[in-house]
Amino acid sequence: MRLAKPGLPRDMGVMSDRSYDVAIIGAGHNGLTCAAYLAAAGLKVIVLEKNEVVGGAALTEEFHPGFRNSVAAYTVSLLNPKVIADLELEKHGLRILERPAANFWPIDAKRGLLMPYGLPERQKAIAAFSKRDAERLPAYDAALERAAAVLRDLVLRTPPNAGGGILELIKAAGLGRRLLGLSLDDQRLLVDLFAKSAADYLATWFESEIVQGAFAFDGIVGAYASPFTPGTAYVLLHHCFGEVNGKPGVWGHAVGGMGAITQAMCAAAQARGAGVRTSASVAQVKVAEGRACGVELESGETIHARAVAANIPPKLLFRDLVPDGAIAPELRARFVGMKTGSGVFRMNVALSELPDFLCLPGKEPRAHHGSGIIIGPTISYLERAYLDARLHGWSREPIVEMLISSTLDPALAPPGRHVASLFVQHVAPHLPNGRSWDEAKDEFADLVIDTVTRHAPNFKASVIARQVLSPLDLERRFGMVDGDIFHGQLSLDQLFFTRPVLGYADYRMPVPGLYLCGSGAHPGGGVTGVPGHNAAREIIRDLRGWFRGR
Repeated sequence: MRLAKPGLPRDMGVMSDRSYDVAIIGAGHNGLTCAAYLAAAGLKVIVLEKNEVVGGAALTEEFHPGFRNSVAAYTVSLLNPKVIADLELEKHGLRILERPAANFWPIDAKRGLLMPYGLPERQKAIAAFSKRDAERLPAYDAALERAAAVLRDLVLRTPPNAGGGILELIKAAGLGRRLLGLSLDDQRLLVDLFAKSAADYLATWFESEIVQGAFAFDGIVGAYASPFTPGTAYVLLHHCFGEVNGKPGVWGHAVGGMGAITQAMCAAAQARGAGVRTSASVAQVKVAEGRACGVELESGETIHARAVAANIPPKLLFRDLVPDGAIAPELRARFVGMKTGSGVFRMNVALSELPDFLCLPGKEPRAHHGSGIIIGPTISYLERAYLDARLHGWSREPIVEMLISSTLDPALAPPGRHVASLFVQHVAPHLPNGRSWDEAKDEFADLVIDTVTRHAPNFKASVIARQVLSPLDLERRFGMVDGDIFHGQLSLDQLFFTRPVLGYADYRMPVPGLYLCGSGAHPGGGVTGVPGHNAAREIIRDLRGWFRGR
């Protein structure tokens, strides 16, 4: 089965009529995952994608002649191993390479923190800033791993629904037994990680502001928040439960960019019989007799289906696609009022040479060039970036994570040249004083280039071309309301049985026959495939009549 490519016809393996068991809105990674599981269960499935190519935010494209890179999503770790195995993604062409080192923090002209893999090596790197922190690292790692083990168990479960009846009580009781079976110390640990700020949690472990800042970075990735904001300790944990090639805590690169993941998922779904249509923008969910019964496309075409699964943000779904009167106005307001906004700005740059860092000189490829290069040297730097954005609209000293993907995947750039992803925080989803991101994004992009150049003086001159995506661009292109890469913030009131809204955590939405299969559902954002996996399980149960859905 060949992979779906932009040049293929708009109807790829579509059934001849317009009536399906399930219509899926959005061919991002979760929509394709959901489709593959549903089709494998024998259901007739159609996936509808508004853009000309599948993939959603997990997409690779050429942004300058000869230079290709991941457009929005940019790194691999959280992709669930069960999803990889069940969908046989390796059979469909997916290959993931491990970074040679985890991360690299340039600090000043002389100092940098290169974080390798392996506990002894990490302790040695940290000891350069604090011997005490190096000694504390094993206990910190062990605590996070215990919490991550609980989280890994929970992510593949359907959360219990408040007010959902006897089945939900049984489900909640099972969860309660799982949590009460933990030691008192581990119960305290989970409370800390779910309720505290990343800064407060890390301060109980480490004394060096540089070491605290290094670990706190994971607590603000995709979160428009200060590291001192309560709840960011959970965001830190959320980014710690992944693995690559069976190795926990390792980060990787999909050969061919993030689009290679969704191309493999598309091939898996089609091999199981799912239909996929691109350039098929959904205008409205069709509701008849109180139940979702299909969708209407922008073209006016109607697709009939027994169920509809939405791989789009819940705020977008209920604001724009669910008809007025389908649910109570108060409930609609709950969905539309979800907290959104990641404070994220994305860039891709074509480079004539590798950056030559002051603290680690050299333009020949080395381990730090293949790691996650993070401009954000201290926890106070991370906080100032957030406060700046809230006050001025963007950080005057932004946080930048740069991945030079061509160091691992040379085919992404011409020989001797390179491509880099820049994941930048913090920016306000909406600029103050009525200013538009359309007029401001190049000004901020210049600041980002200058920020990296302070640490690598050759960087600015090496930039051949750039691709720039503001929060507004992310919303327009990928439907990420307010540029929210998680489809809704990972705050305590929007997690597990309260995600997206209390009472609707089991992937079933308040319109019968309508389901949520994207990152706005449990367990949240990142390229995991888990919301699509879990939603498919519930849809199959309902359509097969294993128990009565709402």
